[in-house]
Parts: sequence; structure tokens; C-alpha cells
Amino acid sequence: MESFWQYQFWGNTILAYTIAAGGIILAWLIIRLLKGKVLKKILDYTTKTESRYDDVIFSTIQRFVLPWIYIFVNYQILQQLHWSPKWERVLHVAMAVVTTYFFVRIVNHVLTLMLTGIMRKRNETEYRMKQMRGALLVLKVIIWAVAIVFLIDNLGYNVTTMIAGLGVGGIAIALAAQTILGDLFGYFVIFFDKPFEIGDYVVWGDKAGNIEYIGIKTTRIRSLGGEQLVVTNSDLTKQALSNFKSLQQRREVLKIGVTYDTPVDVLQEIPGMIRQIIESKPKTRFDRAHMAALADSSINFEVVYLILTTDYNEYMDTRQAVLFDILTKFRETKVNFAYPTQTLYYKATATV
Repeated sequence: MESFWQYQFWGNTILAYTIAAGGIILAWLIIRLLKGKVLKKILDYTTKTESRYDDVIFSTIQRFVLPWIYIFVNYQILQQLHWSPKWERVLHVAMAVVTTYFFVRIVNHVLTLMLTGIMRKRNETEYRMKQMRGALLVLKVIIWAVAIVFLIDNLGYNVTTMIAGLGVGGIAIALAAQTILGDLFGYFVIFFDKPFEIGDYVVWGDKAGNIEYIGIKTTRIRSLGGEQLVVTNSDLTKQALSNFKSLQQRREVLKIGVTYDTPVDVLQEIPGMIRQIIESKPKTRFDRAHMAALADSSINFEVVYLILTTDYNEYMDTRQAVLFDILTKFRETKVNFAYPTQTLYYKATATV
């Protein structure tokens, strides 16, 4: 029986293989115990707290840390056996790949959970969440690229030449795809700075409309005429843009000219008339009304008031109601609106 346990193949006895297998099974049982008992208690604790950080830590340990520990323990057990240099190299490379994989997955997982938590805490829309996932995809690709370079370097390969080659190639690609990269960075600016969102009414240069779609390269605007404007993100971020969604009130400046034959006492009453008209309308706030100038053909009044609405139709209805009431009031009080006029005086000359 002793000779059976001492029988060797691939440089190790059956006893050594049996001990290694027992160690692997024992490690699996311990991991299962941790998942069933310890993690359950941690989960009960984290569910009672309001902080999301402990939830992130718990999720990371459960999904990535424990599997990596199990693989690492198995690796250490297998290292106790005698292997040929070739197989030792295979084990080392495999463990390095696995470690890199789990490390990147942990970073991406934590990054996703943290950004998602921040977005939900700010009550972002579902479309903004989709935008965030698009931005995360680019970040994850960058993280994977950096991790692969470090993995190759740790495996003993010289990455300096490769990085230099990638640098030259990257410059060539950047020059060839300068516009595309500019639009991509413009997308990140729009996502993080949030100058507008889907549904916002914007004015950009001589173009205006509602935002319909925000993509990695272009943003689509539905104009008032009905056609769809496709604008690159880099162009949108280079030029000043007016967003009317954040408009909470509109300042209205009204200039009125009356004729010079209006009596002075009536002129003195005009600011009060206009104030009463404006204050009688809902969602308005009177600012001021003054005689502003004695012009060539009119006595000019300047009126400033605020219309407290974000709806454009409601704004125009209120503005129209104010103008109609001013017109009615002026006709009741015999106040005439002035218009550009010129009076010519002719002097008759004696006939010779």
C-alpha cells in the first residue's frame, strides 16, 4: 500500500496529488462557508445602513474577491507540487492573467456602481443613465488597455518598444481621426457638464429646436420647421448656446409712445395705469414704468415687467393680454399712440 502512495508520475507522488486535491476541496468548503454564513451577516448589516459604500464593498467581495481568493489558494497549493519549468511558467502566466482580469473587473464594477449611485441620487433621467453607460464603455476600454500593458510587462516582455509604436501609431490615428476624437471629447463635455438634455429647446447660432438625441459623434435637433438638424458635438461645444429649459421667467421691456397733445395730468397717470394692468394678470411681476424720453414725434414711456412662466405659449398669451388691456385703457382715456409725423409750415410770399 505504501508503494502505491509513493508511486510517481509527472514528478509527484500520488500522495502529493491527493493532499493537493484535499487542499483544493477544503478551500472550496471554506469559501462556501464564508458565502453562506459570514457574507450573510455582512449583508444583514449593510441592508440596515443608508450608505451605498458598504453595499459596493459587499458586492465586490461577493462577486470578485472571494472567487479570486479561491483561485489564488488553489494556485498556492499547486505550487507546492514539483513541476517542470514549462508548467511552472504556464501556472504563473495563468495566475497573472486571472489576477489582472479580476482586478479590472473590480475597478470597473466599483466605478459603475459609484457613478450609477451618484446619477440616481441626482434623480437623473433614464436617458442620462444610458449616456452614462456609453461613457463608461469608453472608460472601461481604456482601463482594459492599461491593464493589458501592465500584464505584458509583468510577464517579462519589453513593452517600451510596443508603447513607443503605439504612441507613433496613436499620433497618426489622432491626426487621421481628429474630427472624430473631437466629437468624442465633445460628447464627454456634454455628458459631464450637462448644458442641455433630451427635450430641451435650444438656440444655436441661427438654428433653433428641441434636442432629440445625443450621440457619441452627433447631436440631433428637431427644428421648428420640422426638419432634423444633425450637428457634431465638437461644433456644439465650441459656440455659445441658449437653453430655454432653465428659463424660469422672462423679462419684458415695453416701449410706448404717445402724442404731444396728451394733457400733462393724463401723462402722469399712464405709469399707474400700466402698473394696474400688469399686476392684474397672473404670473406677472411689475418692475417699473417711467416717462423715458421726449422724442421728435412722441413722448416715450418705458415699462419693464416679468412674466413668471417657462411655457412659451403661456408667455405669449400673458404678453398679448397686457397689450390688449393697455390699448383698451388708452382708448377709454383718449390717449393717442404716436407715430412718426412731420408738420410742414408754408409761408406765402407776395406776388410781384
